[in-house]
Amino acid sequence: MNFKNLAMWAVIVFLTIGLYNMFKNPQGSLNKSNPIIFSEFLTEVDNGRVVKVEIKENNIKGVMSNGEIFSTYSPNYPNLIEKLTEKGVSISASPVDEKMPSLLGVLLSWFPMLLLIAVWIFFMRQMQGGKGGAMGFGRSKAKMMNEIKGKVTFNDVAGVEEAKEEVEEVVEFLKDPRKFSRLGGKIPRGCLLVGPPGTGKTLLARAIAGEAGVPFFTISGSDFVEMFVGVGASRVRDMFEQGKKHSPCIIFIDEIDAVGRSRGAGLGGGNDEREQTLNQLLVEMDGFDTNEGVIIIAATNRPDVLDPALLRPGRFDRQVVVSLPDIIGREKILKVHAKKISMAPDVNLRTVARGTPGFSGADLANLVNEAALLAARKNKRIVTFAEFEDAKDKVMMGAERRSMVMTEEEKKLTAYHEAGHAIVTINEKAAYPIHKATIIPRGRALGMVMQLPEKDEVSQTREQLHAQMAIAMGGRVAEEIIFGEDKVTTGAVSDIEQATKRARAMVMRAGLSKELGPVAYGENEEEVFLGRSVARQQNMSEETAKKVDAEIKKFVEKGYERARKVLTEKIDDLHKLAKALLTYETLTGEEIENLINKNIYPTNKEDLKTEEENSDSALGSMGLKPKIVH
Repeated sequence: MNFKNLAMWAVIVFLTIGLYNMFKNPQGSLNKSNPIIFSEFLTEVDNGRVVKVEIKENNIKGVMSNGEIFSTYSPNYPNLIEKLTEKGVSISASPVDEKMPSLLGVLLSWFPMLLLIAVWIFFMRQMQGGKGGAMGFGRSKAKMMNEIKGKVTFNDVAGVEEAKEEVEEVVEFLKDPRKFSRLGGKIPRGCLLVGPPGTGKTLLARAIAGEAGVPFFTISGSDFVEMFVGVGASRVRDMFEQGKKHSPCIIFIDEIDAVGRSRGAGLGGGNDEREQTLNQLLVEMDGFDTNEGVIIIAATNRPDVLDPALLRPGRFDRQVVVSLPDIIGREKILKVHAKKISMAPDVNLRTVARGTPGFSGADLANLVNEAALLAARKNKRIVTFAEFEDAKDKVMMGAERRSMVMTEEEKKLTAYHEAGHAIVTINEKAAYPIHKATIIPRGRALGMVMQLPEKDEVSQTREQLHAQMAIAMGGRVAEEIIFGEDKVTTGAVSDIEQATKRARAMVMRAGLSKELGPVAYGENEEEVFLGRSVARQQNMSEETAKKVDAEIKKFVEKGYERARKVLTEKIDDLHKLAKALLTYETLTGEEIENLINKNIYPTNKEDLKTEEENSDSALGSMGLKPKIVH
């Protein structure tokens, strides 16, 4: 395709150069005569220097006695022929050519216009991808799906059971419409899939295509809008015309928010071309000319920006929420993707699902793929549980950075920092169990204590929130107790941000402050800026803003004091765990519990007691900045 474009450009350049040369010298060698004025011509005749002339009406060409060729224009001179005859000049005369212009002449005269037309057609095809020719840009870009190889069915979709039931009903209606119509019911005209990115909205649409057994058209919302006014509306009309021809059928519009935004929204109004496209879509979905048998399924992760007229019943009758999966859904999704890899019997997908709260279907697919890649890198034939753990850490925090060079003092400080988090976690009743503690840096997190919830929680108690703030401050408190206030580092920046953000949510959104009561303050303040300046913009008085700041500070300081109390009382456990982290780098939750409560050191590892003299050295590169993953 690139060679074809290059060849066309070369032809255009050569034709342009040739046209320029032809117009610059159209007569070629016929225009080499020397023009003279008529009076000079008469003088030369009188002097006998003119030998031969050729007369065509008033144009005269001739030859001088010295061989020079000349040309001149003659007025109606009455005695010119007699005078030339007297001087013995050879005279020849012929009429002016009145024949039709040659084909070459016609082409030369029309060449500039033809060239402009050819260039315009070329650019139109380039802008429209060559589909439908230069005049095909008003046609729909919807593609009919016909998946034979790699067909997706509902068996490949897991973790969104309620959403799957909703769309299964659409497919069932298309297969057996009498089942619903005998009671007077009719299928929803439009079905809107709503949910966060990566939850499987497009995958669900592909499953509908695989199960429906009817024509399935797919198009993106951005395919409607082009640089020409009216093109989007024309494509909408053409898309529904194609749907009518193949009725009953399904049309899937991905990312419909690209064309379905609220009209007139934004500074200075909306986009006229996009609004025309939306108006046409509204009319086609539910107007005077109804499109029976054409079902619209659309997907978006931003339903809040869609036009209300698009969401009303009669257009999108049904909104299907495709939410993030719970622990049962995550386990089912992992099972679907695990079928594609060779997995060891020791892999417990339930445990992997427990350790991935908040993961979407796309995240889980990436997790399984990363585990397979890690196993292949180690030249293993099967994927073990260790690869799943490493893949989870890599997806959540990044790859290990063992090449980082740290001083012995920094390594020791890191170990105590992470041990502080872990000891507070063990002694907080409302905290989640520890899954892993490590001082191996990954990505931007240079240390980590990971907690593993036993189940998914929809809400959190006041006790749990205060426990999480105490755990977040455990690293900073451990640094102060062991190394002194002057040796405290910036490693707790992320912890302090998390604690402050959680305290702000408790005070301003959850109504968990006894001082301020169950009132929401500063609505949507996080969407603009952070801090008191925004609180004032949200109709909050100066006095209330001061109380909010005081409550946030009180909550964070309460967590700080709880962490200091625990670490002061459990100082021996802090030293023990920090030395173990320096020796082993990574400890599981079970190993930490055995070490602290039973004084049992990790099995299959070198004995800690024989390594106490070397406890200040680490076996790998470690960092300062911890990150707690809940």
